[in-house]
Amino acid sequence: MHTGKNHSQCSVCHKSYSRKSQLTEHMRIHHGEKPYQCSECQKYFSEKRDLTVHIRSHTGEKPYQCPECQKRFCYKQSLSQHVLTHTGEKPYQCSECQKRFRKKQSLFQHVLTHTGEKPYQCTHCQKCFNAQTTLTRHRRTHTGEKPYQCSECQKCFIDKSSLTHHIRTHTREKPFQCSECQKCFSVKIRLTEHTRIHTGEKPYQCSECQKRFCKKQSLSQHAMTHTEEKPYQCSECQKCFSLKSSLTRHIRIHTGENPYQCSECPKHFNRKSLLTAHVRFHTGEKPYQCSECQKCFSDKISLSRHTITHTGEKPYQCSESQERFCNQQSLF
Repeated sequence: MHTGKNHSQCSVCHKSYSRKSQLTEHMRIHHGEKPYQCSECQKYFSEKRDLTVHIRSHTGEKPYQCPECQKRFCYKQSLSQHVLTHTGEKPYQCSECQKRFRKKQSLFQHVLTHTGEKPYQCTHCQKCFNAQTTLTRHRRTHTGEKPYQCSECQKCFIDKSSLTHHIRTHTREKPFQCSECQKCFSVKIRLTEHTRIHTGEKPYQCSECQKRFCKKQSLSQHAMTHTEEKPYQCSECQKCFSLKSSLTRHIRIHTGENPYQCSECPKHFNRKSLLTAHVRFHTGEKPYQCSECQKCFSDKISLSRHTITHTGEKPYQCSESQERFCNQQSLF
C-alpha cells in the first residue's frame, strides 16, 4: 500500500524523495557526478532532465506558453513560476519571519539564512554555500567556464543573469522603472539602489566608523580607507589602487581609451559615470534635489556645492591669508 509519504531523504541537505531513483539522481549534485553529456557542445549534467532542457538552448525549442502574455519557456517549471508574476501570488511562506516567496526553492534557500547552514561545498577550495546555484556559479571561477554566450558580440558569461544584463546593452532595454521619478534601469539592483536616493535609506554601515552607505560596493570601497590596503598596481607607472575597477579606469589614462560613447553625440568618455552625467545635458534630467529649497541638479557634486550656500560652510582655505571660501574657484 502506498501512503504518499517520502521514503528517501538526502543525508546532505535533507531533501526528501518518494522514489530511491530520484534520490540517486539528486545525490549526483553533491558528488559532482555528471553522467549525461550533450552531443552538441559536450557539456555534462548530473540529471537526464537537465540535459533535455539544455538541448533546447541549441534547438531554440520553447514548448510551454503563458496564456496571459504568450511568452514561451523551455520547461514547465519556468512557466509555472512566470504565471505567478501575473497573479502576484507567493504561496511559500517562511515559518520563521513570515516572508513569502513565489518559488519553493527560494523559500528553501531563504530558510538557510536563519539556520546558517551551508550544505553545498566547493571541491576545489572547500568554500561552502547555502544554494546549489551559487556553488555552480562559484565553481566556474576555478574552471574558467563561461557557458553563456551573447549572439550579438560573442562575449561569454559565467551565468545566465549576467548574459541577460549584457544583452540589454545591445537592445537598450530598461524594464525596471522608478515609481517616484519614472527613471528606467536595465538591472533591478540599479533600481533598488536608485530608489534609496528618494528614501534616503543607507542600509550598509561601516563597522569601523559607523558611516552608512546606500550601496554595498560603496561600503567595500570605503572600508579600504581604514586598512589603506592597495593591492592593485599599474604596470605602467607603479601607482597602486585599493580597487581593481580604479586600476582599470587609471590604465585608460595611459592607453587613451574612452570606451563609453554618448548615443546622442560623438563624444566619448573613459568612465561610465562621466557618460551618465553627460547624457543628462541631453535629457535635461536633474535627479539630485536640495532638501532646503527643492532646487534640482544633474549631478551630486553640483548639489553638494549648492548645499554650502545654505549652511554657510567655507571648506576651502587660502594657505597664504587663511581666508576661507565656499567654493574652490573663489580660492584661485
